[in-house]
Amino acid sequence: MRVANQIVAKILRELSGILRAGITTYDLDKIAEEKIKLYGATPAFKGYFGYPAATCISVNNEVVHGIPSKKRILKEGDVVSIDLGVVFDGYYGDAAITAAVVVGSEEGERLINVTRNALMLGIKEALPGANLGNISSAIQEYVEGANFSVVRKFVGHGIGRALHEPPEVPNYGKRGTGPILKEGMVLAIEPMVNAGGHDVKILDDGWTVVTVDGSLSAHFEHTIAVTRYGPEILSGLD
Repeated sequence: MRVANQIVAKILRELSGILRAGITTYDLDKIAEEKIKLYGATPAFKGYFGYPAATCISVNNEVVHGIPSKKRILKEGDVVSIDLGVVFDGYYGDAAITAAVVVGSEEGERLINVTRNALMLGIKEALPGANLGNISSAIQEYVEGANFSVVRKFVGHGIGRALHEPPEVPNYGKRGTGPILKEGMVLAIEPMVNAGGHDVKILDDGWTVVTVDGSLSAHFEHTIAVTRYGPEILSGLD
């Protein structure tokens, strides 16, 4: 799994480096798919329940599962989330980043920072013997303390030889509740944070999840392993 997640990390870094006004989300997806093949991996999302692309690219009020499109031309100030999964040697890697195109609005930049920080606070709680709810609680408390909201309809997940495995990893919950974390578990922790309310809906394309109130949304994700030495971020760059 380490190799699969390192591939994801490297490609996300490359995509964030070419994020600019004028590029389409379709262009970004094609670049990602080419790089996945160069690394000898295959896209994890493409074909998954019929999903048509290698990446999910969600812009502004889109929360997750945005379908790349030639018609979606990025412009300065857009808040862009890129979610990427690959399969290498039978194991899955999965991670997501959010960035503003050039310079975002004050709200957008704060939302991105809060979501990234929430992910890291959640990861710190992934310790053997701890309850999974400690991860959820840490994320929710921090996000709501910043006057943003966590999405409830979509959650993180276990990952390994399948993209989605138990247990689910909600971004809300109570400390001291939920399954006990065990050494060797691998989780994809992925806070989805809205600048407004937590309600979301799925568009008619059957995939794209958007905020009901039209507010901005951000999404960060890492695949981590629970170890006796503490959480190890597999999708962080070595």
